Amino acid sequence: MLFMSLQSFGAAEAKQRFPKPEFDTGYVQPHTTAPSPRFLLLQYFDVLVLLIVLSVVTWFVLKKRSRKGVFWTSVFSLFYFGFYREGCICSIGSIQNVVLGMVDPTYAIPFTALLFFLLPLVFSLFFGRTFCAGACPLGAIQDIVAIRPIELPKWIQKVLGLIPYLYLGLAILYVATKSEFIICRYDPFVGLFRFDAPYNMLILGILFLAVGVFVARPYCRFFCPYGVLLGWMSKFSSRHMTITPAACIQCKLCSNSCPFGAIDEPVVETGKRRSNVNRLMTYFVLLPLWIGIGGFAGSMMHVPLSRFNQTVYLAEQIIEHPEVKNDPKNIDVRTFMSSGKSTEQLVQEADAIRRQFYWGGWILGGFMGVVIGTSLINLSKFRKRNDWEPNKTNCLSCGRCMDYCPVKKEA
Repeated sequence: MLFMSLQSFGAAEAKQRFPKPEFDTGYVQPHTTAPSPRFLLLQYFDVLVLLIVLSVVTWFVLKKRSRKGVFWTSVFSLFYFGFYREGCICSIGSIQNVVLGMVDPTYAIPFTALLFFLLPLVFSLFFGRTFCAGACPLGAIQDIVAIRPIELPKWIQKVLGLIPYLYLGLAILYVATKSEFIICRYDPFVGLFRFDAPYNMLILGILFLAVGVFVARPYCRFFCPYGVLLGWMSKFSSRHMTITPAACIQCKLCSNSCPFGAIDEPVVETGKRRSNVNRLMTYFVLLPLWIGIGGFAGSMMHVPLSRFNQTVYLAEQIIEHPEVKNDPKNIDVRTFMSSGKSTEQLVQEADAIRRQFYWGGWILGGFMGVVIGTSLINLSKFRKRNDWEPNKTNCLSCGRCMDYCPVKKEA
């Protein structure tokens, strides 16, 4: 009852502070596809809900060891953060707010957005990716449809696993150049959460769910940029989820139950340590080469990448197609023509942005070179492992493997 009262008061307050403009020209206010501004107190209520959900799902994973508890918590997250809050505010999209706050001194990042960005990372640092297990609505909606998942070959998983790093780098690049919030624009499930989102995004979400019937959580594993950061944090978690509460009996049931291929099998000494060391040293030597090749390739892509920037795109349109200046239906051109700027000024601004993309492309490509190089290094590293263990970086802490483990907790 208190929550409903706060919501009603918040809606009234928002209406008083931000009234819609009235026009005498017959203009009709368009229906927006994004949620309306939320009253500040209710924004903090969202943060409180996130904190409670993270705490509950962590308790289910580490203490109760209950897959059922994790699942129903994720269902709640789906309905609250997904359908009720319409996918906004989103921890995944908050990456862009944080980056913009770092590169633009005129932008003050909302404290609630910062908390949505930091809280899942803090929990991952100590307890593993429990945010993915039960607090993320994007993960929840995919988890529900994972009916007949199949395990992809390891090499395919490794190759597709590079995409989130590229996506993260592109998202940062586009925010740093003030071009686009691509994570929010291409969120595949926002169309399902809002029901009135663009048709192409609705179709994209349906396609992801259709694939998710057979390839469990395809967005989480092969696209989510926030998952990269969560994986980095989770790697150092001291109280990560364990498959068995006691001694592993090597039954392999946990491996068969994991649809994400996130369980590492036991590794024994093979007597090939010398060859592994030689290969490891070779990859270390080649790492700067990978960085250089990646940086050069990224810089060569700066022209097509920069076309996502509205200023660059507009300059190209006016230069290559001067007739658009006379097109009354082109709102972007009409806005530019009425701004008082000359074409030369527009071109100069576009050139400056292109230079930003050139150096940003170098950094992005170098970053991908580091990712590829370190991936090869990790494949060559030898670490003896006696039991079946969850991979801290890739494990989503969903709890499926715990239910399949026949070992009971020791008294």
